[in-house]
Amino acid sequence: MSNKLAKYIDHTQLKPDTTKEQIKKLVEEAKEYDFASVCVNPHWVAYCFENLKETTVKVCTVIGFPLGANSTTVKAFETEQAIKDGATEVDMVINVGELKSGNDDLVKADIQAVVNAAKGKALTKVIIETALLTDDEKVRACQLAKEAGADFVKTSTGFASGGATVEDVQLMRETVGAEMGVKASGGVRDLEGMNAMIEAGATRIGASAGVDIINGITGTDDY
Repeated sequence: MSNKLAKYIDHTQLKPDTTKEQIKKLVEEAKEYDFASVCVNPHWVAYCFENLKETTVKVCTVIGFPLGANSTTVKAFETEQAIKDGATEVDMVINVGELKSGNDDLVKADIQAVVNAAKGKALTKVIIETALLTDDEKVRACQLAKEAGADFVKTSTGFASGGATVEDVQLMRETVGAEMGVKASGGVRDLEGMNAMIEAGATRIGASAGVDIINGITGTDDY
């Protein structure tokens, strides 16, 4: 088992019907495999923090998830609360509709509010939801995230019509350059798929099939 490879993975459980037993299992697997983080909905952050604070596994949560259509004020508050609860990484969804409407200043301000709320306390990853965007929109979204001072751009929530593709990861990496992280999320189910994303420029992988990936087994979950 490669801890180096495991540190690429945000071990993820974001389904709406997730139980506490599933979260407990997620945490135990994260401890065993030494993943980069567990990525959970905000309700579970405090529990995960309490049970992972003696490890190197971070607690990641999602903001404005999965639609990105919350108000900016709510996203900023959600970020602040998540950090109080123990999150050190936050994955926020952009306002996809406003991006598609050409309101780039609003989209940037929305990202900026989360970046400001997290600054010095948590990494910020910006989910652009590639499946809903044209290539031009993907580039604009990445540029806005970079201008707003985010740490990562991320492909997908896993709740839209598609997830990460090699082509999207390559485009995102080309757009943000070497200084930002790129997270491939949604549909990464096996070691081959993960390696393809890393070769394309991903520095983090979001997956619920983390254990299967590390063990070289084909997983079944979508996100």
